[in-house]
Amino acid sequence: MKRASTNTAPLSSADRRFYAALAVLGGSYGVMVAALLLADLAYTTPGHLWTSLQSSEIRYAIRLSLLSCTLTTLMSLWVAIPLGYLLARRRFPGSVLVDLLVDIPMVLPPLVIGLSLLILFQTAPGRMIERVLPVTYAVPGVILAQFMVSCAFAVRTMRTTFEQMNPRAEQVALTLGCGRAEAFWRVALPAAKRGVLAAATLAWARSLGEFGPILVFAGATRFKTEVLSTTVFLELSVGNLEAAIAVSLLMVMAAVIALLLLRRWGGEPNLGQAGPA
Repeated sequence: MKRASTNTAPLSSADRRFYAALAVLGGSYGVMVAALLLADLAYTTPGHLWTSLQSSEIRYAIRLSLLSCTLTTLMSLWVAIPLGYLLARRRFPGSVLVDLLVDIPMVLPPLVIGLSLLILFQTAPGRMIERVLPVTYAVPGVILAQFMVSCAFAVRTMRTTFEQMNPRAEQVALTLGCGRAEAFWRVALPAAKRGVLAAATLAWARSLGEFGPILVFAGATRFKTEVLSTTVFLELSVGNLEAAIAVSLLMVMAAVIALLLLRRWGGEPNLGQAGPA
C-alpha cells in the first residue's frame, strides 16, 4: 500500500484558498469528534471513573469483553486468511457470490443480524445445536454475534493484503518444487504478516464495539452476557450516567490503542508485499 507522495512545491494564493476551503469543510468533522470526546471527559472526574470501574458488574463485563473479543478475533482469522487468499488468487464458479455474501454483514443494520441469528437458532438444525451447546442468550451467543460482523472486516483486509502482494515469489517457489500449499505456508503467509496483524486488530476492535446483534441474540444479563457495549446501555437505562461515561471512555481508550496499532501495522508502505524476488 503505497502512500501518495507529498507535494512540497510553493503554493499560489489561489491554491492556498482552495486548500483552506478543503480544510474547513473536512476539519469540521474532526472538530465534532474531538468535541464529543472532550464533552465526555468534562462530564466525569478521575475519581468517578475509578469508582465506576470498581463495580463488580463492570469488572465482569471487562473480563467477558476481553475473552469474547479475543476468541472472536481468532475465529475471524481462521476464516479470513484462507478465504482472503482464495478470493485474491483464484476466480472460481460462485466467487462473485461469495464475495458479495462476505460484504453483507458490513452493510446490514446490526439489529437485523441479531434478529437473523435468533431466527436461525429457532430452525431444526439450530435447535439441535442448542441441545448440545446453548447459544442463544448465553456467552457463545455473544461470541457468535461479534464474529458475524468482525469476520467480514477481517476477510476484506486479508483479501486486500494478498491482492497487493506480488505473486512472483510464490511462482518461483512453485518452479523450485514446492506445492501450492507449501508455497502458501512458506512464502505467502509470512509475507502477509502485517496484514494478518492489521486484520486481527480490526476484528478485535470491531468486536469490542458491537452492540445490536449482542443485545438481540445474546441479551444483556448481568454476570452472564454483559459486555462493555451492553454495559453502557444498562447503566443508561438505570440512570447511572457516570458509570456509562466511564465505560464509554474505557472503550474509547481501547479504540484509540487499536487504531494506533492498525496504523502501525496496516499503514506501512510495504503492507503485505512480498520482498524482492
